[in-house]
Amino acid sequence: MFERPQGGDRAVLVHVDFRAGEDQEQLEEFRELVVSAGALPVALVTAARDVPDARFFVGQGKAEEIRAQIGLHQAELVLFNHGLSPAQERNLERFFQCRVLDRTGLILDIFAQRAHSFDGKLQVELAQLRHLSTRLVRGWTHLERQKGGIGLRGPGEKQLETDRRLLGERIRQITRRLEKVRRQRGLGRASRRKAAFPVVSLVGYTNAGKSTLFNRLTGAAVMVADQLFATLDPTLRRVELGRGSPVIMVDTVGFIRHLPHDLVAAFRSTLEETREADLLLQVIDASDPHRDAKRDQVARVLAEIGADEVPQVQVFNKVDRLDASGPRLDRDADGVVRGIWLSARTGQGLDMLTEVLAERLFPDTVYRSVRIPPSGGKLRARLFDAGAVVAERVQDGDWIMEVRMQRVALERLCRSEGLSPEAVAGAGQGP
Repeated sequence: MFERPQGGDRAVLVHVDFRAGEDQEQLEEFRELVVSAGALPVALVTAARDVPDARFFVGQGKAEEIRAQIGLHQAELVLFNHGLSPAQERNLERFFQCRVLDRTGLILDIFAQRAHSFDGKLQVELAQLRHLSTRLVRGWTHLERQKGGIGLRGPGEKQLETDRRLLGERIRQITRRLEKVRRQRGLGRASRRKAAFPVVSLVGYTNAGKSTLFNRLTGAAVMVADQLFATLDPTLRRVELGRGSPVIMVDTVGFIRHLPHDLVAAFRSTLEETREADLLLQVIDASDPHRDAKRDQVARVLAEIGADEVPQVQVFNKVDRLDASGPRLDRDADGVVRGIWLSARTGQGLDMLTEVLAERLFPDTVYRSVRIPPSGGKLRARLFDAGAVVAERVQDGDWIMEVRMQRVALERLCRSEGLSPEAVAGAGQGP
């Protein structure tokens, strides 16, 4: 259905310099995309232009140079670090006599390789079909009208028109299925809201270390690899912060420069997990010299999906790669934590992160002394299960427990076990 680079395909890379200042970073990222797709870069052709050529994107002379590189290296594929129009792709394939993919097609291929869940595969297929629908003509230029004959005569519809109709039907079918997935995700979010579980979503540029941090915080085993889009399907885990209430942590797909609009639209149901979160942890590679530009790109994608109003804390990861830096907190003029520097790989600063999460998500945490009679053993066990017990002693046969947890959660536990208000003493606000 979708033309994908086979493992080990020999590829010629093409990069055109249109704007100074960003192109070197884009070229490095483009190489990583190619390797992540499984292709083998054998040559790089660069050019400088003011505007793209209408026919070949790179101009006649540069197209000749690319064709020479294809023959020299026995390449099967040409990959452009730019978006190509359907006509340009068609012209280039005729001229090169091999497959041509633009940046969008390359990213879609990587997503197709990474998707494992049912809805993830559907979302990738929908994005692929929308991208392919504008490029059908190149596959059927050698055909005329459908074959006639006895029993085969039809309305005279072209093969291209038949494929467009079938493609449209498949797109509608997938859209209906994804709408069902969206409703199911909405029910899951509603149940979490009903249970008063705050949701923390990890966002950031791809390969910033989100999955490593997620595994550290949750004890999960999400795939971690030094490549772009190592994880695609969102993963949710429950995390106890030791404040008497659990938190739902969500690991989401990484963002990238010029993320295809069809892909963002197709993954809207997945990205709603980010939009509906109570707090975003924007994970940033602190050792990346282009971290500010990538942070701005993430901000643009968040605005595109309507998540720019969700409270954020910036997590500067990989401080172990910096010579003169260590874990620390950045606070604004009001004392609110806006940034935290840590290393998910070594674990440096993770204790500070859990404290920040508790501070931002549970501002009404209280420190109280609770007197529990011998008959309240069940309440005592539930307080320990919630990780809320700071200290405990026995006095006159009763348990005297120093607890720190969310005020509402503590009162709910006491009421559920029939503990009278007189049993709670020292209602002061705690740390």
